[in-house]
Amino acid sequence: MTDTPSLFSLSGKVAVISGGTRGIGYGMAKGLAEAGADICLLQRDVNDTRVQDEIKALGRQCHIVSYDASNPESVRTAINRVLEVYSTFDILVNNAGISRRHSAVDFPESDWDLVLQVNLKSVWQMSQAAGRHFLEQGKPGKIISTASLMSFQGGLHTTAYAASKGALGVMVKSLANEWASHRICVNAIAPGYVATDLTAPLKASDREQSITDRIPCGYWATPDDFKGPVVFLASRASDYVHGELLMVDGGWMGR
Repeated sequence: MTDTPSLFSLSGKVAVISGGTRGIGYGMAKGLAEAGADICLLQRDVNDTRVQDEIKALGRQCHIVSYDASNPESVRTAINRVLEVYSTFDILVNNAGISRRHSAVDFPESDWDLVLQVNLKSVWQMSQAAGRHFLEQGKPGKIISTASLMSFQGGLHTTAYAASKGALGVMVKSLANEWASHRICVNAIAPGYVATDLTAPLKASDREQSITDRIPCGYWATPDDFKGPVVFLASRASDYVHGELLMVDGGWMGR
């Protein structure tokens, strides 16, 4: 019988994460490393070693691999570049994402295409490549993507973002259906409102108080609030969890 603490241990595992240098992704990367995983950071600026240095200070290995989610060729070859550094990996976290705000009637096609490429197509490409690797190796694996409240609700002036995150949620369930019997767990984390650099303008706006009042727990999340959820979904503790969109939203969706 496995004791409970070891169910959450990631010792000996390798986790690949995109968008791990700030915000939610930073919290996830640190959480995975603190649970014992070695890390591969997929990032555009390979000269930014701030997070790599922090993870190495924890006693973990950490490598940076060049990655641009907006560039289909960069995405297509990313897993091969990872495997040049690590011979294998166990966990993929698709966290890179963007949004563009326009009224629906004025939404530029170029921004629509960009958001769908970064938030949906790149996640599909990375998940497909990871799934192929796990199947070829005959090993279990964990694929975790970052969804959103807009996987369930429409937003305002964020049509492309809502469409991408809604589709991501269904894609997660579809991949889980196909790969669960191979011990490949495909799930997602759906954040609510999180205090990060990206949301600083919204938090400083006149909407901040109305949003906070709407959150049952009464405050915005921080990146640290995503350490526990990602470790759970990356570890053996979630081996029977497939196709789940885990809401980390302070109760927003339950209201």
